Amino acid sequence: MKKFRTVALSVAVCLSTLGFAQVQERQSIITNDDGTVTFQYWNDNAKNVQVDVQFAGRKPMTRNADGVWTVTLGPVAPDMYPYCFVVDGVSIMDPLNPQYFPNEGFKNSLLEVKSKTGSLAHDIKDVPHGNVTYISYYSKSLGATNHAIVYLPPNYMMNYQKKYPVFYLISGTTDTEEVYYKVGRVNYILDNLLAEKAAKEMIVVLPYGNPAKLKFQGAPTTVPGATTKERSEEMARQMRFGGDVFSKDLIEDLMPYIEKNYRTINNREHRAIGGFSRGGNQALFNGLNNLDKFAYLCSYSSFTSMDIPGVYDNAEETNKKIRLFWLGVGTDDFLYGNARDYMEFLDKKGIRNVKEFTNDKFGHTWMNAKYFLDKTLRLLFNKKASEMAMEEGKPAPAATGKEQQFTPGVMARMFPKPIVSPEYAEDGITFRFKAAEADSVKLECEMLPELIPMERDSDGVWSVKVTDYLFEPFKYCFVVDGMQVADPSNMYLSPDKGFKYSFADNPSSPFNFASMGEMEHGSVSYDVTRGEAFYMSPMGGKPRMPVMIQLVPGEGDTAESWFKLGGADAIADRLLADGKTKPCVITTSTMDFAQQGGGMQMPGFKMNTLRADDYPTWSLRRRALVKLLIELGKQPDPEMPNFGGGFGGGNGGFGGGF
Repeated sequence: MKKFRTVALSVAVCLSTLGFAQVQERQSIITNDDGTVTFQYWNDNAKNVQVDVQFAGRKPMTRNADGVWTVTLGPVAPDMYPYCFVVDGVSIMDPLNPQYFPNEGFKNSLLEVKSKTGSLAHDIKDVPHGNVTYISYYSKSLGATNHAIVYLPPNYMMNYQKKYPVFYLISGTTDTEEVYYKVGRVNYILDNLLAEKAAKEMIVVLPYGNPAKLKFQGAPTTVPGATTKERSEEMARQMRFGGDVFSKDLIEDLMPYIEKNYRTINNREHRAIGGFSRGGNQALFNGLNNLDKFAYLCSYSSFTSMDIPGVYDNAEETNKKIRLFWLGVGTDDFLYGNARDYMEFLDKKGIRNVKEFTNDKFGHTWMNAKYFLDKTLRLLFNKKASEMAMEEGKPAPAATGKEQQFTPGVMARMFPKPIVSPEYAEDGITFRFKAAEADSVKLECEMLPELIPMERDSDGVWSVKVTDYLFEPFKYCFVVDGMQVADPSNMYLSPDKGFKYSFADNPSSPFNFASMGEMEHGSVSYDVTRGEAFYMSPMGGKPRMPVMIQLVPGEGDTAESWFKLGGADAIADRLLADGKTKPCVITTSTMDFAQQGGGMQMPGFKMNTLRADDYPTWSLRRRALVKLLIELGKQPDPEMPNFGGGFGGGNGGFGGGF
């Protein structure tokens, strides 16, 4: 079994050789030699276009002689900046940019201004890279399946005897578990630090900070009859201290899953927790309430409750338990006043801590989040370095009375009343979109031949109910005065190369994770630079060769499409749990593995291939995959390869005990 697990990972490495490159005739963003950035947008029907970018705010664009809307801004410091186009008052993602900001609400693209010297912490350098894997796990706290992302250091598979410390890293309000990966680039930051020997090897776990949204998006299956008000109240509870489902899920479900399935050192000296914005609040609150579990605490642009019994009023004992208490915030951050007040509170209570301030990263931004992350990764699980930092900690700056404070008014402005879309009910799915100035809004659905007109209410919210295809996942968007717009209220986007559709997936559908109940799940690893994905199913606890399936993306798809849109991992998990198929490996690599073989002797090897372009819709693609998996489940197990004695093992491996 140990040998097979080693080979399974070797299969993944061998399959990760060919990818795809997106070729675009049009360039929507051009970084110029003088440090400025030119934005371009094509829309012949638009009357007014602006670009809204984090380093410059909202700026008007003009139509040039070629009919292209354009503006040049800057110069700007190298970094990553969210942006969108505002077309006749409607915010849209850049339809030509494959990079986007994963979020529950707003839909922004990502501008990357690269460093010419390779000096940025998050630069993608020619160094060994760790593995980034998406996991699904059943949460008893939620009564539903939750998701997280796990980073494994480059040498994780080199020594099966070695165990690692774990850093739980949480994104901010409205962020998904992907943000510290796709925007915060924790994997590349840590890869670079490890190559420089400037950080300790560690596993990093990225939880989803708002699991109540997953739970309540399951209505009516998980919350029968839940109203919009009830959903909003549940969301509001996530902003309060303690008693929230995130904390319960983290401590009672996610942490045990990680410690069962990965080679971790399971004591407080080898656990850290940190986060940005709301994630910083969640990290500090859970860390301080569980000092028997965490010795390293990090807050990026945040603060937490000043009422935690047994912690603040027992400074001597608290200081003995905390190896690193690190707090960072920008002086131009809207949370600066609250964060400074919390720092001063800790100083007065005699709680040792480290403080870091910035004033050049546009406030409450992911530029700050990445900067703070780089600073703290160097200290985690390093007693000498963290103690030195704690000894050098400075007192909080004196209050001036002019500090920004996070008030209910700020909260209301940043997080307006939510629009629920899509809303699932037993008799249909309701879609909503706010566009008070629009003359026409229609719903475009993947499986419908015509656009469906929507009706506007007195608040400028357009809506329509679809009563067909209730249990069939599908792509959709809104067509606002002739322009395609993704649903800003739906956190799920179709990971297309060009325009990114929203994705409706009723939790009652048979292959939706939310409806699966308690069962084992496989994991999906993505290699964004090569454009490949790799899924490994649960192995069923005995040595066996998995069946091999190659899913070739279609034109316009990415490596993520077969999984995030096609549900390949959910389909395989469900059929395997039902005993209808065999353990399997699914890849989007186009490598001819039967010819390459990874240097292994594999008699009778067969790669079963499905090509997306052979099927006109995702519905048919899913059905083809279901049929293939069931057919493979009826065949004899593939013959185990001849390892030739060359794959020694140790404790752990791929899957359980990984």
